[in-house]
Amino acid sequence: MATAAIFSSLRRRRSPSLEAFLAPVDLTDVALVQTLAAISNDLVSKFSHKCFHFQRRNSRSLIRKIEVFLVLLDYLKDSTSTTTKSASASASSSSTLPSTALLCFKELYLLLYRSKILLHYCAKSSKLWLLLQNHSISGHFHDLSQEISTLLDVFPLKDVVELSDDVREQVELLQRQARRSRLFIDKNDESLRIRFFNFLDVFEKGEVPNSEELRSFFVGSLGIKDAKSCRVEIEFLEEQIVNHEGDVEPTVSVLNGFVALTRYCRFLLFGFEEDEVGLGFGCLRRPRKGLITQEIAETFITVPKDFCCPISLDLMRDPVIISTGQTYERSSIARWMEEGHCNCPKTGQMLVHNRLVPNRALRSLIMQWCIAHGVPLDPPETMDVSTESFAAAAPTRAALEANRATAAILIQQLANGSEGGMTVAAREIRLLAKTGKENRAFIAEAGAIPHLRKLLLSVNPVAQENSVTAMLNLSIYDKNKSRIMDEEGCLGSIVEVLRFGHTTEARENAAATLFSLSAVHDYKKRIADEGGAVEALAGLLRDGTPRGKKDAVTALFNLSTHTDNCVRMIEAGAVTALVGALGNEGVAEEAAGALALIVRQPVGAEAVGKEEMAVAGLIAMMRCGTPRGKENAVAALLELCRSGGSAATERVVKSPMLAGLLQTLLFTGTKRARRKAASLARVFQRCENAALHLGGLGVGYAFAGNSAAANRDSSFAGDVSVPMSISVPVL
Repeated sequence: MATAAIFSSLRRRRSPSLEAFLAPVDLTDVALVQTLAAISNDLVSKFSHKCFHFQRRNSRSLIRKIEVFLVLLDYLKDSTSTTTKSASASASSSSTLPSTALLCFKELYLLLYRSKILLHYCAKSSKLWLLLQNHSISGHFHDLSQEISTLLDVFPLKDVVELSDDVREQVELLQRQARRSRLFIDKNDESLRIRFFNFLDVFEKGEVPNSEELRSFFVGSLGIKDAKSCRVEIEFLEEQIVNHEGDVEPTVSVLNGFVALTRYCRFLLFGFEEDEVGLGFGCLRRPRKGLITQEIAETFITVPKDFCCPISLDLMRDPVIISTGQTYERSSIARWMEEGHCNCPKTGQMLVHNRLVPNRALRSLIMQWCIAHGVPLDPPETMDVSTESFAAAAPTRAALEANRATAAILIQQLANGSEGGMTVAAREIRLLAKTGKENRAFIAEAGAIPHLRKLLLSVNPVAQENSVTAMLNLSIYDKNKSRIMDEEGCLGSIVEVLRFGHTTEARENAAATLFSLSAVHDYKKRIADEGGAVEALAGLLRDGTPRGKKDAVTALFNLSTHTDNCVRMIEAGAVTALVGALGNEGVAEEAAGALALIVRQPVGAEAVGKEEMAVAGLIAMMRCGTPRGKENAVAALLELCRSGGSAATERVVKSPMLAGLLQTLLFTGTKRARRKAASLARVFQRCENAALHLGGLGVGYAFAGNSAAANRDSSFAGDVSVPMSISVPVL
């Protein structure tokens, strides 16, 4: 019966106690009987008057069996206590119970604890989840009944002479009943389960279930009578998705459908009134899983170290194992090998072979973490599309249609609802848009963006935060970028939130929205020209939280790839902010990449050259940055020399550590870093002090000079390496 305990523990917030698996070994017969009597009495007192919404007959049957055991144990407890006292008086210490009976009671100890787990599970679990698991849970009750029957068959009832006739008759009756017990599945429960699936089938056909039938099912049959109860059901089902085991029915896809159906019913049947109490005008009190609390924001930036690629430091989408046993992101390690490296980046060991073995266990853990924290994780294009873990999570048509129907209700509330109702609707649109391009597409198509734009300038901090985050999530879908940019005043409103947002989270998510929108080249100039946008990003990069700095620097990098933005970024103070960011490990790589693009133009090189810490910061990046950071740093220094004139070149040449760092890069850097280092060495050679500063390069420089390209690449951004697959936070 261990499976019952395991089944229960997998779907609860804590594991069952150790007593569920280990029988007592150090108790005397008297103590054992007393312990069993106490456990049985506790079970009966807790559950005999409990109203079970489902599994009523099975629960009551199990409780009645425990009541009979309690009668037996109470009688034996009194009998053995009296016998022990009498034996003590006569100096006798022989055991009062047969050894077989003691073994049976130890087995009963385990059965009682497992019964407690199962009864507690049925009393506390979600009604919808119990309905979906009707067959499985009924099977667990039957397993317990079978084990009780086996225990009673083995129990030496005739050898326990202390029993009275009425107690013996009750035990014998229980024994006969247990032998005749069969698996029982309640017909009413099963009928409700089938109705629940039928509602999903209606959505699967592209139709919407009858609202009165839904009300009858949720309110009349299940007793879910308010928005709060509905939210509890949704949260429990979402928890089961996170904890889902591959062989448990229903599948994740079907569970997602039921979550979508229940969310639709929550707003169809109960509206927005109850939530307005907590999210009304001017109210900052937030629900536990509603808005972007600081805890969730911190979770976004605190990705478990084991889930990050040692090369890119980004969350791995397709982790693979190399011959040394280390795990890397497939694209990162493949690029490492293509550049000619034959050693492990982390350990330095030589690679025995170049085969990449998928780390499926780690990928599964990463997926679970992403689902739990709302982080999008689409399967990479190179991944086998038959991978079970990703296929299992594919949205069904039923889930999509239910979400579409929910979106229509939410957008109607955004258009015509009260202040609190609009806040709730924005929150739910944010949650609905956090996964799946289909959801993002039909939410925008249904007209959500104009209504969200109005909420961006709300004086209610909660409404503003919800609306800007919803806009961020919608912008991840490429077609929605044009919808947002084409909406009159929308870009300006996003920038207003970035500049003057009521909360830190709102400002950070506005920056992330600009980063998402700036992925389209044609929008980069428009964003930079929007009044206060670049200034606000620069300010966030200087003074923001770690997550805010990341959002700001990636947005600035995107803007710097447009040649016409250079002057605007200088005037707005972005160059100063980027130079300052070189000392911040979390954003230095992107900052160096942006500076490498800015210094390609003489005006940009002049601005960077005037920054006192620019050269020192780039040199420090070459010394202790990531491989990609070193690449960007040497590229920035090279362009500074080319475009900044003799003064800038002299400043670079006079850096005392540069010669040794260039030599190191020429031998150990990436292919691009080696090429840039060789070009920078040739620039120094043409300077009058080249012999003094580059004397240590020797043969290494000559070798690199023969194998590297001498001319500047024609592509504007081709020489800058920044992970453009940076995930926009979906919150």
